[in-house]
Amino acid sequence: MQNIVKTFRHINTLEGYSYLILLFVAMPLKYLFGFALAVKIVGMLHGVLFITLSLFLVLASQKAKWSFKENAIFFIASLIPFATFITSKKIKTYE
Repeated sequence: MQNIVKTFRHINTLEGYSYLILLFVAMPLKYLFGFALAVKIVGMLHGVLFITLSLFLVLASQKAKWSFKENAIFFIASLIPFATFITSKKIKTYE
């Protein structure tokens, strides 16, 4: 159980960083400097991490027996910049 929850926490953190890089690095590069490739690369990486995060959320919630409310909070936090770093502390309590 601890390994899946720990892996989920690490993916949560990586996905949070990829989201911030997409928003604050890749998108300005695209719209200010016309470097669209930055969004394609970072966007693909972020998409893969988001799908992986979603899969590990299901696995971790089954192993740790999280409530629907906790699942919803963790999922919604993945959609909000900086929120994944706050939920990472909560996830650590389940390890």
